Parts: sequence; C-alpha cells; structure tokens
Amino acid sequence: MAINIARRKFIAALGGTALAWPLAARAQQSDQVRRVGVAMHMSSDDPEGQVRLAAFRQALQELGWTVGRNLQIDYRWGTGDAGLNRRNAAELVALAPDVILATGTPTLEPLLQVTRTMPIVFVQAIDPVGAGVIESLARPGGNATGFTTSDPGTSGKWLELLKEIAPNVKRVAVLRDTATTGGIGQWAAIQAMVPSFGVELRPLGLSDSAEIERGLATFARDSNGGLIVTLSGPSIVHRRQIIELAARYRLPAVYGQRFFVTEGGLISYGHDAIDPYRRAASYVDRILKGEKAADLPVQAPTKYELVINLKTAKALGLTVPPSLLARADEVIE
Repeated sequence: MAINIARRKFIAALGGTALAWPLAARAQQSDQVRRVGVAMHMSSDDPEGQVRLAAFRQALQELGWTVGRNLQIDYRWGTGDAGLNRRNAAELVALAPDVILATGTPTLEPLLQVTRTMPIVFVQAIDPVGAGVIESLARPGGNATGFTTSDPGTSGKWLELLKEIAPNVKRVAVLRDTATTGGIGQWAAIQAMVPSFGVELRPLGLSDSAEIERGLATFARDSNGGLIVTLSGPSIVHRRQIIELAARYRLPAVYGQRFFVTEGGLISYGHDAIDPYRRAASYVDRILKGEKAADLPVQAPTKYELVINLKTAKALGLTVPPSLLARADEVIE
C-alpha cells in the first residue's frame, strides 16, 4: 500500500511538472525579444524624424511591445544619398530582423532589391502599385505592405492653392524627384491642371543642394514666379534650403506636408505625416504575431491638412483670401 501511495504521489508530481512545462514555454515565448529594423530616409538629427519614430514606438508599446523587454529596434539613417540607402538596406537585412519599417520610397526600393522574403512595412510610399512594389492595394502579394502618401491625383490641388493664394503667379517651378514613379505621377497630375489656370510649368530637379540652388536661382530671374514642392524623400531632406531659397527669391510656395509650413513655408496641403507611423505599428504587431505582409492591404491616408503661415504670407506681400483661411485646418500667426 505504501508503494502505491508513493507511486501516486510521484505521478501527481510528474503530471504537475508536465502541466508547468507548456506554461513556462508560453511565458518564455511572450518574453522573447523580437527584432525590428527601421530604415529612415532622414538624418538622425532631424527633429521631424524623431517625432515620427516616437509615435511609432509609443504605438508599439500600447500593443505590448517594449524596447529592452521584448523588442529590439535597429536603426539606419539616410541623408538623401542613394548609395547610403543601399548600404543601409544591406546592413539591416543582414541583421535578420523579424520585420523592417521602411520610411519612404528611397528606403523601400533598396530593401526590395536585397530581399523579397523578409517582411517590410512601409510608410510614405508614393504610388506603390505604379512603382511595382505591390500587386494591388487590396492584396499586396509580396513581402511588403503599408501606408501610401497622398494619391498622386491630389497633387493638382497644389497648383489650385498656389493660384488662390498668389493670383498673379504666371510661371510655376515644380521641384520633383525624377527617380521615382511617384514623382512622375505627381508631375502628371499638376500638368493636367495647367489648362484651368493658364500658367507655364518649369520642372526642376532636387537630387542635391547644388541642383536646387541653380534651378531656383535661374527660375527667379523672371517675375511672377511661384513654386510647388512635390512630396518626396529629397524634398524632405532638403526642406530647410528650399524654404530659405523661396523666401530669398520671394517665391510663393506650396508644399506637401504641414512641417514645411511650421518651419517657415507659406502653405501646405497633404496627409498627416505622423498618423501613418502609428498605424504602421499595428501592422508590425500583426506580422510579429504571425500574419503575412502579402495578406495585409495597403492603406491610403485618412487625414488631410491645409496649413497656412500668415507671417510668411505677410513677408511676401500676400493677402490670404478669407475663404482660404476659413478652410484651413491650422493657421500659423
């Protein structure tokens, strides 16, 4: 009888241990450190980039991912240099992260040249279907999904706003990225609006500071000029120079996002630049939990903003129409 009692106690203890093993395994899995790579097209000292990443990290934390506990984030920073973006892409893929956040077409395309299997969540990508990045918005089909910027068709709104805030403009310089399909789409949308406003368009490149300086200096020699700065990685990287040159040459300028105007630009119309980073965190979370990028639909912006800088308007001698002020989401005094 004593032997049977001992045997039952042993079996009970063994059973308790067996039950504890799955619990311990699950606890260990939940605390497993997952790795996320981040390819930034901005430099590490750009405050706008830091704000965007802070929103991304905060959203991840709200989903249960904490850096230093169950998450490691590896960053690579860009400066608008294509060669650096390619090196950053190769380095991030070599680290074998579980998923990579690509912040714009200049970082996304080099990553896709290195890997077609590692999951990538992108933000700020312009026309990813036209660029061949995905098969369709509803079913991306490859290893990349994420959040687009404004539909290129909305770019025509920039010309409309320029003529509304500066009616005397007859010539319009368009700073655009010729290296991406998104830049081509934005240019085409602006061209389509020309018959409605009777202006002359002048495309200008912005691959580096010298090209921007030369192009705007030459354009500004004649009067009645205005400027449209299309949304692209290079325009964001060189935004301070562009804003300063627009002020120097007294060119009314329209930009694609709010932060251009908060830093001194005249007027902007475009999507909220921070919101996609918060939303991207949800896709990273879903991929870390086992979903595939190919099955997550690419999403368009949900919020658009019209922002006007009255101080800049006054410096240019412009009177902002009351109807335009009434439509603005934000007016900077």
